[in-house]
Amino acid sequence: MTRTTPRRRARAPLALAMFGLCGGVSAQSGPSTDTTLVTQGSALPAVTITGTREKTLLSQTPASIGVIPERDIVFTGPMHPQQLLGQVPGVAIAVTNGEGHSTAIRQPFTTSPLYLFLEDGIPTRATGFFNHNALYEVNLPAAGGVEVVRGPGSALYGSDAIAGTVNVLTRAPAAEPQLMLSAEAGSSGWRRLLADGSRGDVRASVNVTHTDGWRDGTAYDRQSANFRWDAAAGGMRLKTIVGLTHIDQQTGANTPLTLDDYLHDPTKNNLSIAWRKVRALRLSTQVEHEAGGSLWTLTPYLRRNVMDLNGSFNLSSDPRIETSAVTSLGLMAKWRRDFDAPLRPRLIAGVDLDRSPGSRTEDSIAPTRTGSGANSFYTGFTVGDRIYDYDVTFRSASAYLHGELSPTPSVRITAGLRHDDIRYEMDNRIAADTTSAGPRIYAQTPHASVGYSRWSPKLGATWAVAPQASLYASVHHGFRTPSESQLFRAGSGASAAEAQTKAAFALALKPIKARQSELGLRGQAQDWRYDLVAYELVKRDDLVSQRDLATDVTTAVNAGRTRHRGVELGLGRALTAAWRLDVALSHARHVYDRWVTAIADFSGKEMESAPRSIANVRLAWTPREGSSAQLEWAHIGSYWLEASHSAAFGKYPGHDVFNLRMRQRLDDRMSLFARVMNLADKRYADSASVSSNTAVYSPALPRSVYAGLEAAW
Repeated sequence: MTRTTPRRRARAPLALAMFGLCGGVSAQSGPSTDTTLVTQGSALPAVTITGTREKTLLSQTPASIGVIPERDIVFTGPMHPQQLLGQVPGVAIAVTNGEGHSTAIRQPFTTSPLYLFLEDGIPTRATGFFNHNALYEVNLPAAGGVEVVRGPGSALYGSDAIAGTVNVLTRAPAAEPQLMLSAEAGSSGWRRLLADGSRGDVRASVNVTHTDGWRDGTAYDRQSANFRWDAAAGGMRLKTIVGLTHIDQQTGANTPLTLDDYLHDPTKNNLSIAWRKVRALRLSTQVEHEAGGSLWTLTPYLRRNVMDLNGSFNLSSDPRIETSAVTSLGLMAKWRRDFDAPLRPRLIAGVDLDRSPGSRTEDSIAPTRTGSGANSFYTGFTVGDRIYDYDVTFRSASAYLHGELSPTPSVRITAGLRHDDIRYEMDNRIAADTTSAGPRIYAQTPHASVGYSRWSPKLGATWAVAPQASLYASVHHGFRTPSESQLFRAGSGASAAEAQTKAAFALALKPIKARQSELGLRGQAQDWRYDLVAYELVKRDDLVSQRDLATDVTTAVNAGRTRHRGVELGLGRALTAAWRLDVALSHARHVYDRWVTAIADFSGKEMESAPRSIANVRLAWTPREGSSAQLEWAHIGSYWLEASHSAAFGKYPGHDVFNLRMRQRLDDRMSLFARVMNLADKRYADSASVSSNTAVYSPALPRSVYAGLEAAW
């Protein structure tokens, strides 16, 4: 597509930043968290903790796990999860609004509930209240590392972990007192203050961020604070974590535009009346006690998630203001024993308990708009009647067993089995049988109880074929239960009978099931660290919109099957004393295996929003200690805009974006850093699709420059 100049251009002191970063200032030792990018690679870390919730050799883990260490997070300085998680092969994140995101891990880009988001192994949200934007509730720039498991997880994790698990690790207290302050500013009114301090057994981090947004009416504010306390008492190790996040954003940043506006007026926002406010609290204490060769771990936790939303994606079809809230109390209990025996057996058993009472209220709105179809421009709204108002309690009780043994010194076999029992209890605070908003009618169920019971088997093996190489293979089963909104918020109908039919079908939804097989090879050869894996992931009982022949009502039913096959490769090597290359590549096909909808039969078609190729390549230069620069190439391949592959709409052609990051230590306490995102100032889309029978594109960030100063003591 032809590149045209946007209406508002990014400006920042780029020349000054580059002068400071690439100049000849000598580096001195100091407490800065910055480390060299050349000698420390992230292609194949030695250990992982996500699979078993404690440190395990990656060479003995039969799963595709990518690890981003703390030093890479510090250097990247992510403003959005997209800028960090793409460093893992087979992972791509797209921007929606602010730090909101859609995710593609062995799946097309989607906001569907297919992923499990964790903080130190604890789900950031209850299963029944999934939010595809869950990573914005975590203070990502302050993370001590991120681990991404591609595909269904181990037996220690249940519902949600169909396509991937993202585990954000907190930073441990430092051995010596530390304090870090970082202030940065840049394009579109971007300002961020980060603070991180550690003393004794306590560590605290703060993140205060504001941006005016590069598009009209897309301002964003966040305040986050994290605290961690590690202690030992009575032979026990304790880790207490507190996380607080508040977000206030205008959510039209991802508003799609017709091709002409996308090319010539990309700052235009048709949905500027939309907004989102988020409040999140997480509190947990992990207690570990080792006795008699067994490790006992108990982790009680408390969560509180509240969101007020006027969703931009609702304005054209089901406009409403909604508030959802959930408070969770849970306990994760685990026992692990390594036995002294020739086969080196290990046994892990555990129970996860969660009780999450929540609520949902929705009021209809009548938007004021001009234009029509894909060119609709929303200017305001009036609030109408209440259409939903109910309480719902989510309960889950899950037990698992995970075993490992080595029939030979070079082979390690793992097997696991998990049973999840999940229940919903809903009580409606609206007494009427139906509510309405103009021509839309919503059915009201007075009370409902829904339950699911699932077994999930796991099997895997690793084989050390050489001192520096190991094969791994696994077959994992996973599932995803419907969320509370899918069950109890069926949407509107044109008549009371149609609305009631949709509500009845929603209560009958079943879990989506997944089975994944993968085979991989990882190791080191001639200074190259590599991880190569091939996989097939099949989803069954996926939700498809179909027309019921008896009632002539279109509803969502469990009738779809999709197939996802791909190859992923991670590479890393220090090319010279000053240069390092890291590569993350994937090639995959995502196909509707069986997909018959109310509109057409798409079986055999490649899925929309599903690029075959995804790549992230980083070339780092460290000419001297304390001076680093990194050029990043991010690639997203072409993909279909809709399922029929109509020639009228065709494909989004994909894009290639280059980013530059630089960092220079000034003395033993101060460092200067800068980022230039979209270095070539290329017009590309965060997402592209078809709306109102028109191809639409959500323009991505133009060239933007950010610079800052960090002080560390």
